[in-house]
Amino acid sequence: MKKILVIGSGFSSLSASCYLAKSGYEVTVLEKNDQPGGRARQWKKGGFTFDMGPTWYWMPDIFENFFADFGKKPSDYYSLKRLDPSYRVYFGENKMMDLPVGLDNIAALFEHYEKGSAAQLKKFLAIAEKTYNVTVSEMVHVPGHSPLELITADTIRHLGLFIRTVRQQVRSMFRHPYIINVLEFPVLFLGAKPGNIPAFYNFMNYADLALGTWYPGRGMYSVVEAMFQLARELGVKFITGMEVQEIIAGKGIASGVRAAENFFSCDILVSGADYHHTEQLLDPALRNYSEAYWNKKVFAPSALLFYLGVDKVLENMQHHTLFFDADFDPHAEAIYDSKRWPENPLFYVSCASKTDPSCAPEGQENVIILIPVAPGIEDSEEIREEYFEKTIARLEKLTAQKIKDHIILKRTYSISDFENDYHSYKGNAYGLANTLMQTAFLRPNIRSRKVNNLYFAGQLTVPGPGVPPCIISGKIVAEDVLKNHPPS
Repeated sequence: MKKILVIGSGFSSLSASCYLAKSGYEVTVLEKNDQPGGRARQWKKGGFTFDMGPTWYWMPDIFENFFADFGKKPSDYYSLKRLDPSYRVYFGENKMMDLPVGLDNIAALFEHYEKGSAAQLKKFLAIAEKTYNVTVSEMVHVPGHSPLELITADTIRHLGLFIRTVRQQVRSMFRHPYIINVLEFPVLFLGAKPGNIPAFYNFMNYADLALGTWYPGRGMYSVVEAMFQLARELGVKFITGMEVQEIIAGKGIASGVRAAENFFSCDILVSGADYHHTEQLLDPALRNYSEAYWNKKVFAPSALLFYLGVDKVLENMQHHTLFFDADFDPHAEAIYDSKRWPENPLFYVSCASKTDPSCAPEGQENVIILIPVAPGIEDSEEIREEYFEKTIARLEKLTAQKIKDHIILKRTYSISDFENDYHSYKGNAYGLANTLMQTAFLRPNIRSRKVNNLYFAGQLTVPGPGVPPCIISGKIVAEDVLKNHPPS
């Protein structure tokens, strides 16, 4: 039986380890931190529980497909609740919109703001549904070795959606700024500006409006725990607190890794850790990509996060609340173009205790504030505190309540933490942006060109950033390993 080492235990690594173990390999996962999950770790303190990373559960069919591959269902491991409303959006003081469940309800809501938009929404979502089905059934499952992988009858029929942008398609069909903001918002999960990402990616609106927003068990960490449990059921061995410091490779073959003065041998090596960092563990002559290559890439944002315990029940907020009271374009320019701290950023607030009382002591709330920021910029406690003061003041004003005086627990997390905890390139939080020139075969390859038995999974390779794509990434890599290195 061939031995596989997997570096990291984020969603892509957990997925890959499950598929590889099922295929008959002996799999060991080495995790730097003290718990599995990578960026999706959990933090508990003072009776409060926080998902440190992803908080949105979208595309439930991807999770169902993953567990079905092992004869399981998500409900074998965690419960699911559909959120209604899916989320709330603030556009200013006393200006807000709750996104309801049900396409007829959403159409009626849009029609209230813009006459004729209900009919336009149905046309828009009909296209989005078709592209979603093409994406889920075909595009996201290709390994990215060749452009020919993308040439199918379905993708040819949708060629025009690769020429236009998300922004162009949305704004050709809708005029009201509230509707435009809601329809351009989902592509932020793909880490790119609506004006720079192909209209094909409007399939995310089908995921949002049709498939809905869900809450798993006791938060997104329930999914980590489920995949971790499944992996162990399949025989995967996990070693936490074990940071890989060097990949030992000679004559184009990785023989193992050095970690905490230990040597772990392998026949095949899979890394779900940061792609750039993984290559730094190799001799420079064995790296796929140069520093100049990485520096030219368009990265999705990093984030400034505040984890807050509040000693009262907050009003005028939902489980997920978006604050679009400022213009998005200057914020996007600060992230992608000038690469500086934004002056008046949009932000997002998660308050899982609205749905799950176990996340906070009775009568209190767990609050996460997230501000997207440019990776690689200066990060200091002074800057974090400045943005905390600005953001909490806006949050209090928009929701008409006192919050700051009720904060009894506070933790900040940003660029330098992503670098230290995950070796994230420039402290990015979401990987590579899914621009046209960074899609499919144009992303960093899942297979090393110089080390025959080294593979890469995760948000810097195919299919891209986000929890569902990372789960699929693990499957793609496992299939490529099985094709090139059968277990016996």
